[in-house]
Amino acid sequence: MADSSFDIVSKVERQEVDNALNQAAKEISQRYDFKGVGASISWSGEKILMEANSEDRVKAVLDVFQSKLIKRGISLKALDAGEPQLSGKEYKIFASIQEGISQENAKKVAKIIRDEGPKGVKAQVQGEELRVSSKSRDDLQAVIALLKGKDFDFALQFVNYR
Repeated sequence: MADSSFDIVSKVERQEVDNALNQAAKEISQRYDFKGVGASISWSGEKILMEANSEDRVKAVLDVFQSKLIKRGISLKALDAGEPQLSGKEYKIFASIQEGISQENAKKVAKIIRDEGPKGVKAQVQGEELRVSSKSRDDLQAVIALLKGKDFDFALQFVNYR
């Protein structure tokens, strides 16, 4: 019997992020507490730019955006938001969306699978993803449960289960 396998990836649906950003922009334009503070959120190249005239307001813009991401099923671990910076009279926060598992993080996950997972499960790094394979599908389910129980500082998805 052939080995069963699945891939561990860290991907974000760009369209969902775009939808969350548009929803946040609409809410910011309509909410009373954002009137007259110059609050805005938009794409700036590959980064997301949030602006307002006070540090508290720009943090509130970030909070609105985070709530929209959660509603759309995107992990906040994928959002890398910087600190508010004063630029002229405006405060700005630049945020980026993290995708892919770095080599060192992939090695950490592979080590956890080796040390704590069932015997006979193999994990190999393939670029920005990790392929986990085993003869037993039950062992693969156990690995997924093990990894879901761990708290990583990056988002994980399990795809191509076969």
